[in-house]
Amino acid sequence: MPLVSTDALVLHAFDYRETSRIVRLVTRELGVVSVIARGARRPKNKFGAALDLFASGEVQLTVFPGRDLHALNSFDATASRPELAESLDRFAAAAALAELLLRFAPEESDPELLDVVTEALDALRLAPPGAADPVALGGAWRLVAELGFAPTLDDCASCHAAIAPEAAASFHHRAGGALCADCARLAPGARTLPPEARNALRQWLGQQSVPALDEPSVRAHQRLLREFLEEHLTDGGRPLRALVAWERHEVDA
Repeated sequence: MPLVSTDALVLHAFDYRETSRIVRLVTRELGVVSVIARGARRPKNKFGAALDLFASGEVQLTVFPGRDLHALNSFDATASRPELAESLDRFAAAAALAELLLRFAPEESDPELLDVVTEALDALRLAPPGAADPVALGGAWRLVAELGFAPTLDDCASCHAAIAPEAAASFHHRAGGALCADCARLAPGARTLPPEARNALRQWLGQQSVPALDEPSVRAHQRLLREFLEEHLTDGGRPLRALVAWERHEVDA
C-alpha cells in the first residue's frame, strides 16, 4: 500500500454513506483515479472545503494495487476556481471537459493531461460573457490530442495526400479527420468543413486563440466534437450527458 504525493484536480465528487465522499481526481502521477475521503462530510474534518469541484491541490494517497478505489489522506488546495460556478455557461463547459477525462483518460501517469485541463479551466474561469464555449472547445480538442486521438486536418486521413490549407474539406469521423476529394467520394457520411472551421480546429489544436465565432458556428463545432468523441472514444455506447447538455444549453441551475 504505497503512499503517493502528487498534484491533482477534482473532476467529480459524491456522498458515500453518512460521513465520507467518493472523489474522482485527475493526477500528475496516476492519471484519473477514484479515492475515498473518509470523514469528509463531518462538520469538522481535515479536508474542509478543499474538495470543491474543479479545485486543484497537492494530494497524498494510499494506493491499493489492483483496486479501483484508493484512500485520500490529505488535500492541500492551491486553487478553487469559484468563478466556474458563477455562470451557467462556464459551469456547463467545465463539466463537459471533466466528463471527457472521466470517461476516456486512463489510470496511468500522463503529466501533460493535468496541465492541459488546468490551463483550460483557468482560461474558462476568466472568459468574458459569451466567450466560454470557444474557450472550452479549445481545451476539449487539446485534451483529445493529449489522449492520442487528434483529427488530421492538413493531410488526408485515408491516403495521406496533402490538402490545400485554405480549402474546404470533407471531415469523416470514422476515418479520423479530413479527406481529400478522391477519398471523400468513397466515404459516405462525411461532413463538409469550411476553411474557417478547419482553421479554427487547427488553431485550437495548436493552442492558439480563435477569432470570435457566431452562435451557429459554436454549435456546429460542439456537434462536431461530440460526434467525433462518440465515434472514437465512447465506451459501451453510454451517452456523453455533459457534452450533450453543454451543446443544448440544458444545465440545471
